[in-house]
Amino acid sequence: MAWHARLQLDYLFERERSVARHLHSGPLRILQSLYPEGDAVCHNVLVHPPGGLVGGDRLDLQVSAGPGAHGLITTPGATRFYRSAGELALQQTQIRLAPEARLEWLPAEALCYNECRAENHIVFDLAPGAELIGWDVTALGLPNAGQPFERGQIVQHLEMPGVWLERGRIDAADHRLMNSPLGLNGQRCTASLFFLAGSPLERHRRQQALDMAREVIEASALKDTVGATSPNPQVVMVRALAPLVEPAMQLMQRVWAAWRGHFWNKPAVKPRIWAM
Repeated sequence: MAWHARLQLDYLFERERSVARHLHSGPLRILQSLYPEGDAVCHNVLVHPPGGLVGGDRLDLQVSAGPGAHGLITTPGATRFYRSAGELALQQTQIRLAPEARLEWLPAEALCYNECRAENHIVFDLAPGAELIGWDVTALGLPNAGQPFERGQIVQHLEMPGVWLERGRIDAADHRLMNSPLGLNGQRCTASLFFLAGSPLERHRRQQALDMAREVIEASALKDTVGATSPNPQVVMVRALAPLVEPAMQLMQRVWAAWRGHFWNKPAVKPRIWAM
């Protein structure tokens, strides 16, 4: 039986505190709100109790943040796309930020098992003055467990309407894509970190963010397969290829920490669950 789950998560700024309000149907919910850095930022852990998706499963997540609110969302572990008999497993996320709202979208990786059929679809809608730091990390197969990604496919869709769109289809049978130097070149983890703004960023602010990211990249073992760019005045990005999830996620966290200080003058207070 296919699982269909939905969660509406709204951040509001009330009495000098960011608070979370939520409604859910099916196996998708958040845990208790945490405030490891004070009332201004509300940390939440998004949980999907079944632990993964098979063909026909669908997760719908609607996130909003009101004026002045600041939310941080992470997950306790990977989103697992398991083998499918033919139907698509879909994870669909819509994020809307009001003016002067902030959000950090920091889930664990999407893990694609052999023979999965999956789509990870995320749309970001930011009002003028809103800002977001997020990442999207995808692992293909389980190389350390001897379970390579030999068949199956995943579609990745990241969009800020009218500003930025990235959509790609990774098919395990496309050997040029999977192994060519013009494709993944044998790497089995892709990662993107992005800063999105509802209003154009000043050129010096974008350049400083790129310089910070490149300094972190230069000190990383992945430096030959990572790049930082700003495709337009509202987007700053880091893209990485890695053989495994762990080095890619470590790099993403280091750049996130640098950007948090640069853009928001906030120290990198890691969600407590990352230490578990």
